[in-house]
Amino acid sequence: MVSFLIDNWMLVLVAVLSGLALLLPTLQVMGKAGLSPTQAVLMINREKAQIVDVRSPEEFSTGHLIGAKNIAIDVLESSLGKAINDKKRPLILVCASGVRSQRAQKIATKLGFEQAHSLSGGLKIWQEANLPLEKT
Repeated sequence: MVSFLIDNWMLVLVAVLSGLALLLPTLQVMGKAGLSPTQAVLMINREKAQIVDVRSPEEFSTGHLIGAKNIAIDVLESSLGKAINDKKRPLILVCASGVRSQRAQKIATKLGFEQAHSLSGGLKIWQEANLPLEKT
């Protein structure tokens, strides 16, 4: 067995690397904080979660979650409290890839929103799950 591994070290290396490449996306998703699209849909339907899209108005107009309000990340701190009154209801923050919405989640928590969540992977993952969007 050892002689086979030594004689075929390149084959073994390719097998190990391809296995890691297959596992990498799963490990990345597990490491990210935030809601999956399924969790977000359940929260929207069961708990009447509020949705805030933190992308720019131009990005928002290309398509967004149904019922989402658009508050760009750069004005979120000054505008979120005015646009969303109920700080106890779940709040789902969405952007294109999940990076801005994670920043927005921290801002919302600082503003007193008790259940602020980021959609992990953003609109990209939402679309990959074939979930509906609306355009304005």
